[in-house]
Amino acid sequence: MKIKEVRLRHLNMDLIAPFTTSFGTFVDKEFILVEVKNEAGLSGWAESVAFAAPWYNEETIKTNWTMLEDFLIPLVLDKEIEHPGEVAELFAHIRKNNMAKSAIEGAIWDLYAKDKNIPLSTALGGELEKIDVGISIGIQKTVPDLLDKIEKGLKDGYKRIKIKIQPDWDVDVIREVRNRYPDVPIMADANSAYRLKDIELLKQLDQFDLMMIEQPLSSDDIVDHATLQASITTPICLDESIHSVEDARKALDLGSCKIINIKIGRVGGLSEAKKIHDLCKERNVPVWCGGMLESGVGRAHNIALTTLDNFTMPGDTAASANYWHKDIIKPEVTVEDGVIHVPKTAGIGYEVDTSIVDEFTSYSKRYTK
Repeated sequence: MKIKEVRLRHLNMDLIAPFTTSFGTFVDKEFILVEVKNEAGLSGWAESVAFAAPWYNEETIKTNWTMLEDFLIPLVLDKEIEHPGEVAELFAHIRKNNMAKSAIEGAIWDLYAKDKNIPLSTALGGELEKIDVGISIGIQKTVPDLLDKIEKGLKDGYKRIKIKIQPDWDVDVIREVRNRYPDVPIMADANSAYRLKDIELLKQLDQFDLMMIEQPLSSDDIVDHATLQASITTPICLDESIHSVEDARKALDLGSCKIINIKIGRVGGLSEAKKIHDLCKERNVPVWCGGMLESGVGRAHNIALTTLDNFTMPGDTAASANYWHKDIIKPEVTVEDGVIHVPKTAGIGYEVDTSIVDEFTSYSKRYTK
């Protein structure tokens, strides 16, 4: 399979409602959509999950575009690639920039699956035909607003509720939620909003029988998380701290967490995500797939990854209609009774609607040799 063309598009999609976390509020999502083509004219698609500003990690849309244009695309353009696993090897000498790497590698995975005429899930070794999903709810203006969002999510059938927390929007809020919903699976996501000095406050979360607390401490930490995990009964899930299978191994060796959230963009692509999945399976550590406010293309990649058998906890891949007035794929991602049925068609399993893509595109550039 030879990569004959790469096209980058800069898109901006308005969210249906603002989404607030401890590091900011989003009213829209800017992102880079990547399309790769082979000599037969087949297209593979993926997206960069980097934000416009470096809130989540050091990467941004602009830095991703530069990395793709100046460094990553030249490494794959006009190259014969037998398997997408080779892409990570081509990029190995380039430090970090995982979201940029993941965007081009993901498009090549989709192209590879289409070239083989198999679903992306099958190409990855996935076995599940349907996946359980939950919903992630941002920080709301009031607790009643939060309870209304939870009620809607439960009526829509989602299997678990993730609540964003931050200082002054944590213990009392979770208490009210738990009082209203004593049996609903609930997790709290702190997005690195706390420090080890907050340990007594975080211990109070143990009383609420949470599935987990996600990334409570610094985004680059695995040491203090080990101290915290030894002091609380609620399982810690690491997100921002895990960038590779080596990070995952070290965190598990230290006892820094009992669960790992795998985000394809954060770890540099599907190949590395699969390695982390396999390590955690060997160590009897459950994993789940986190979300980054992806469009339908990114959601399709998340669905394919989640078919691997150690994704035993509901992920964040909610329906397109939860976030977008209209998505860029057809059909859109839908959820029935908290379940997504995995598509059986080749590649990501959804057709990219180029007319809608064009509507949201502010700039594009094509690369050939």
